[in-house]
Amino acid sequence: MAVVVKPYSAENVGAAIEIWNEIVRAGDAFPQEEELTEITGDEFFRAQSFTGLACDEETGEILALYILHPNNVGRCSHISNASYAVRKDLRGRHLGELIVTHCIAKARELGFRILQFNAVVASNVHARHLYQRLGFKELGIIPGGFRMPDGSFVDIVPQYILL
Repeated sequence: MAVVVKPYSAENVGAAIEIWNEIVRAGDAFPQEEELTEITGDEFFRAQSFTGLACDEETGEILALYILHPNNVGRCSHISNASYAVRKDLRGRHLGELIVTHCIAKARELGFRILQFNAVVASNVHARHLYQRLGFKELGIIPGGFRMPDGSFVDIVPQYILL
């Protein structure tokens, strides 16, 4: 299967929110608790500096996505932040690596100097391994920085890469 990353468009909102909401429902990676609707999802994806959709080149099927935006404002607006979502049934096929590397290139293209992740859940070992392999540095550990669906708290490991 050939996969390409294309910019988000409203015609893809249904598939995009389903992939995003799958992560939100799992409750073990994204900080959001509210699922997106077609209206809030379209607004959310359009509000980003860039929303990339990984698509099967032949069928156009949406397989994964990412959002990229400033991590902060003003004097810190050169630092970007991103979130990644791969359809659950397609994990383990290197789509995560594809969208993270595309995101790094897009962040550079948009003039960001750093890509920082504020809340990588410590137990998300596959994501952490990927980020380390791609050159991200861990900034330390924030004990109990993420609330799991069962109410327990787990550590988060902020990370960054210079662009």
